[in-house]
Amino acid sequence: MIDLVKKTLLAGVGAAVVSKEKLEEALGDFVRQGKLSAADAKIVAGKLAEQGRAEFEAASRGLSERIKEYTARSDAELASKVAALEARVGALEARLAEEQGRSSEP
Repeated sequence: MIDLVKKTLLAGVGAAVVSKEKLEEALGDFVRQGKLSAADAKIVAGKLAEQGRAEFEAASRGLSERIKEYTARSDAELASKVAALEARVGALEARLAEEQGRSSEP
């Protein structure tokens, strides 16, 4: 599970790097064509980078919350299963003690 999360995050980072390179290339093309000044290109790049960071942080928080919910749910399910198994073992131990008590009677 954790490996899957790591791979997903790394894929997202890889996509961000590729996107950043594509963005820089596109902005460079606009500057060369005279459609955008170098200063404006820097402003646009900064705004997009900030927006990307904000989205990444929001996604990270959401993922973190979901992982916590999942593990809490898993912990609750595990505790329930352990309690059920403890009850079964207790019942089996009682039956065994009862059987042993009967077999030791004359």
